[in-house]
Amino acid sequence: MSAFGLWLLTTPIWLIGITLYGGMLVAALAGWLLRGGRKRKAPPKPDDKDAKEEGSEIGYIVSAVMGLLALLVGFTFSMAVDRFDNRRSMVLAESNAIGTAYLRTQLIEEPHRSAIGNLLRDYTENRIALAREPRGPKQQELLARSNAMITQLWSRLVDAYPAIPDHEFASIYIESINEMIDDDAARQQSRRSHVPLEVFVVLLVYQFVAAGVFGYVLSGERGRLTAALLLVLFGSALLLIIDLDRATGGGVVEDNRPMLELLETMKAQPPGSFGSADAAPSAGP
Repeated sequence: MSAFGLWLLTTPIWLIGITLYGGMLVAALAGWLLRGGRKRKAPPKPDDKDAKEEGSEIGYIVSAVMGLLALLVGFTFSMAVDRFDNRRSMVLAESNAIGTAYLRTQLIEEPHRSAIGNLLRDYTENRIALAREPRGPKQQELLARSNAMITQLWSRLVDAYPAIPDHEFASIYIESINEMIDDDAARQQSRRSHVPLEVFVVLLVYQFVAAGVFGYVLSGERGRLTAALLLVLFGSALLLIIDLDRATGGGVVEDNRPMLELLETMKAQPPGSFGSADAAPSAGP
């Protein structure tokens, strides 16, 4: 199961689409061949009541398959959107926490102000790069660097603590650093949180079963066109769900502009620029 999950997270969407539609096409063809073989063995008579009853039952079968498939797709889509919204909201929360810590750093004395301020700026740059990097060795390298910066930041804070005369401000400052670290851990966990793999397995299996049922029960040019359209729509919905479930490397990713704007502000207002008459203007509004 873990290999299948890794395949869903790392394989290009277009390749997953080819596999998905190819599997549904094979299943539909198998259903069509099975129906043709059954007809050859027992061809229906024009006035056969069993054939008429079978036609009525086919309508119920198609409706039931369609309803359950729509329910499964909607349920999975809701799970993927909830996780995407959580990741997106955490970008703003983390940028606010880093920005608050950076501003409060300007209130401590040198050399701690520059050391911690520059480290926060480098940390922000690394977080932006980590958000853009797809799953792989490079992402793990950036993640390890982010964790090392957190350790280094706390070490710098320990060195700066004796130089902060106001213990009330020291508590507030430490709280802002702690909030930033907590947001880092929460954001890492949000990227590891995906739609359960079992849900994808059930949905994929049902997609193939539905394709086989459509191939078996829908006949004629109109029936085949209807089946093809339905399978394309449901397949597209599943591909969108897989894309939404990817934290990085997908076509639909969280907006990283709050972090980018924060980095621009840090570069425009380096440590020590606040409180000076010639302070650099803010890059943000």
